[in-house]
Amino acid sequence: MIAAEKIKRDIRLLSVKDKIRLVEEIWEQISEDSNSVPLPEWQKKELDRRYEEYKSGNAELHDAQAVHEELRDLYK
Repeated sequence: MIAAEKIKRDIRLLSVKDKIRLVEEIWEQISEDSNSVPLPEWQKKELDRRYEEYKSGNAELHDAQAVHEELRDLYK
């Protein structure tokens, strides 16, 4: 059996709580190694543009809580 297929099978056997822990662990490991994740040039340019907009005070900022509430209302 291919290792990835065995992992998928084993994941199906986990409780939801353990699946969430596993996902958190995977994301943590990805974030620790985020410099090795390739970023397309267009995305780098967009991030730079947005950062410059923010530094110049021209960015339209939104409260995270308000954004979450708006999205929850939108997708009810």
